[in-house]
Amino acid sequence: MKEKHWILLFVLVLGGHITSMQVRNEELQMVFKPLIMTVLIGYFDSRISSITRGLAKWVLFAMLFSMMGDVLLLFADRNELFFLLGLSSFLLAHIFYIIFFHRVKGMEKVQSKGWTFAIVAVYYAGLIYLLAPYLKDMKVPVLVYGIVISTMFMLAMHMLYIRNKIAGKWMMTGALLFVISDSVLAVNKFYQPFDMAGVIIMLTYGAAQFSIIKGAADYLTTDS
Repeated sequence: MKEKHWILLFVLVLGGHITSMQVRNEELQMVFKPLIMTVLIGYFDSRISSITRGLAKWVLFAMLFSMMGDVLLLFADRNELFFLLGLSSFLLAHIFYIIFFHRVKGMEKVQSKGWTFAIVAVYYAGLIYLLAPYLKDMKVPVLVYGIVISTMFMLAMHMLYIRNKIAGKWMMTGALLFVISDSVLAVNKFYQPFDMAGVIIMLTYGAAQFSIIKGAADYLTTDS
């Protein structure tokens, strides 16, 4: 299947899930949400000769744990344990993205940029300052998760300095969208629920995953 067909399928699946959220159809959500990452894995596999080898395997692991997190969070309203398990799955997904970005950074001989640390430090401090009074028993998990996703974003910003500038911009944009998605989720869950939060979370999340995966595929097919 051609790249444009995979992208169209992804848009349809993501749109289907968001629509099922809006009409509060849990059965359709159970169908569409796991398909989001399933389609992206198929897309990535169609572009990479072997997704189980080399740098590609780290992206594959991130996608698989993201899919697991998607499924677990479907049940978060029923039991807080599912939220914790989903959070843990995405924590591991971010760690695999961190490994991928770190390996690319090393291979491209990109020097560490102090401004990237400054940005994530301000973001992390601001978010935790806002949420800390409301986290209660979730304080430690959220603190740890925040550090991990901040590290992922910091490394992703270094992708702007790789030779394949377009691929680097895709990956950095995806990481930024991931931070936005998770931040909205945290604010909605712990600080102040608001209308359309679910739609914003899923739109930014879907765009984040697609952008990172497209950027990674572009990089691996031109520079590996």
